[in-house]
Amino acid sequence: MAACFAVMVAQVANALPASLNGLFQQDLQTTGSQLTWITASFMIAVVVFELTFGALGDLFGRRRLQVYGAALLVLGSLVSAFAPQVEVLWLGAALNGLGAGAMFPASLALVAAVTHTPESRARGIALWAGFLSAGAAVSPLLGGVFAEVGSWRGSFLIVAGLAVVTVVATVLLSVESTAPEGRGLDIAGQVTFAVGLIAVLYALVQGAEDGWTRPHILFALVLGVVFLVAFVVVERRAATPLLDLDIFCNRAFSVASVVTVVGMFAFLGSAFSFSIWLGAVQHQAPARVGLPLLLIQAPAFVLIPVVSRLLARVSARWLLTAGFGLMAVGAWLASRLDVLDTSLAPMVAPALLIGVGFALAVSSFTAVAINTVPLHLAGMASATTNLLRDLGFALGPIITGAVALSTAGEKLGAALARADLPPDQAGAAAAVFQAGGPLAVNGLPPEAPGAAAHQLALTSLGDGFSTAFAVCSIAALVAALLTLFGLSSSVSEAQPTTESLHDPLHPEPPGEPVPAPRPAERLLGHGGR
Repeated sequence: MAACFAVMVAQVANALPASLNGLFQQDLQTTGSQLTWITASFMIAVVVFELTFGALGDLFGRRRLQVYGAALLVLGSLVSAFAPQVEVLWLGAALNGLGAGAMFPASLALVAAVTHTPESRARGIALWAGFLSAGAAVSPLLGGVFAEVGSWRGSFLIVAGLAVVTVVATVLLSVESTAPEGRGLDIAGQVTFAVGLIAVLYALVQGAEDGWTRPHILFALVLGVVFLVAFVVVERRAATPLLDLDIFCNRAFSVASVVTVVGMFAFLGSAFSFSIWLGAVQHQAPARVGLPLLLIQAPAFVLIPVVSRLLARVSARWLLTAGFGLMAVGAWLASRLDVLDTSLAPMVAPALLIGVGFALAVSSFTAVAINTVPLHLAGMASATTNLLRDLGFALGPIITGAVALSTAGEKLGAALARADLPPDQAGAAAAVFQAGGPLAVNGLPPEAPGAAAHQLALTSLGDGFSTAFAVCSIAALVAALLTLFGLSSSVSEAQPTTESLHDPLHPEPPGEPVPAPRPAERLLGHGGR
């Protein structure tokens, strides 16, 4: 109970900003990259420290890690709720990401520690995954409803309250568990990975707005590449590496890894584009923004029984291919939307296709990954897949935001140069555009200088995010083709391993045969979500 509630609250915090981007833009006067950083700050914190949090839980206690993670979530949500400017909101999002990044592995490990048979562990993991999906489905409506009756700040206060309940429930309902055997902290690996990844992602976010050839962008790219290369060198020599790079020598696993990153980039890039399209571009009410996002997130929860049965009967490779194919079609339909049409009806089909495709794909990732490696690497394969999936999630808003805002900026700049606007309006619009980009021009009040260029900005942003949807569609199609032709049926249909499901606290008796895993075990493995 404590673990399931914790992972639901962590996922609520993850998905909450998507329905509030429009209000952030209006209240805090944000530029496009500043909106991107709200989502990116959360996901970067998760990705950068995910593997280290897993090690900390094993070494010092999963229950303790979940309590500390929930406490960080309280702090991050309070910082977000009272943020006077967008930079403080980034800090709150990063703190929330750190808290959720600790709660994700700790909560699943707590489930593993109290389930001692394959059957009970399968049920526990399936329940945990259901609450994870429920958090993603509930969050857009939670944000929309509370923002409608009060302020977007109240939505973060609700998350803070839920995180306090998580602390109390964890202390009262769970027991401590550890698994320190063979575990250790890789400080050098953590530092080089963190600096390298953050520098590269910073360049990707800011490059679209500041210019790709600016010195600070080029410096960040070079710095990031240098530190990521250093990370590879460090990991090759570490006694207990943060990431065992030998696992990528397996060709099938390498293909599955690429598919994971590309596919999850397509999913969250599409979801982020919907949130900006509806909120910051069309300025629709948060409750209306939440409805298409609900259609994207809910199928992963609603279809759990269906997908579990499919995994028992159909090769995960085919489910993965079908899921990415549906996402590709949905994102392509989204790229055909008209930014001048504020009706939600045209969004139903693309949002549902993306959501159903994600439900099929995300339920098959670890099944494919752990079946492509030898038995003794199954746990590392599952943990690595988690990291790569979240890296794809982090890249989604960063790359789609860069594509959309770069495209919109080019189109609006050209449109302003040839537009027949009154001189005072043209000058003011150009100044606002130079200072804040197309979103700033689009957000000008009707009576403000430069507001005559609103229609030009709206059309340019529509073109920009249509391009972003098209990029997501291509990425999903590439992931589908890589899965179909890069993975053999024998790999993805092989008998799943069970080593990754065994907690060191509850080893199998010597010589006793291990029962075949049920679908939920094959789905998630140790540390999977």
